[in-house]
Amino acid sequence: MNPRWQPALYGGLVVGVLSALPVVSAGNLCCCLWIIAGGGVAAWTLQQEQTTPISEADGALAGFQAGTVGALVYVFLSIPITFLMAPMQRAALERLAQEAESMPPEFREYLSNYVGGMLGVVLGFIFMLLMGAIFSTLGGLLGAVIFKRQAAAQAPTDEA
Repeated sequence: MNPRWQPALYGGLVVGVLSALPVVSAGNLCCCLWIIAGGGVAAWTLQQEQTTPISEADGALAGFQAGTVGALVYVFLSIPITFLMAPMQRAALERLAQEAESMPPEFREYLSNYVGGMLGVVLGFIFMLLMGAIFSTLGGLLGAVIFKRQAAAQAPTDEA
């Protein structure tokens, strides 16, 4: 494996897995937490592979790559999860629609078609790709600043 893509893979797994899990994915509602964390993991992994300090640009690039990989991991995990969760989500929406009689029938039909369908998976992938590109890059930049190794101090030379 190309050592340049290993940080992107680790960070992308953090982004994709945590964003695809039904309850855990709510962490992204808090300032895209899992997406930023994936970029930070990518920057941390990149720094662990190098003896010299990484630059902010290297961290941002690793974060961007992690966001892209994370969107792919998300879509591959969300397809089976969506189809497993769809019956429960539809039942909950039917209960909601029965209790909220003021809801227009067109909106009820729209929700029943959207929940558990491929449209939701495709829209989720596009959203994760865009948000991953932005916020995972930010996470990689922050990770590069936080996890950067200190440069080794030069020993003074005696010129006497």
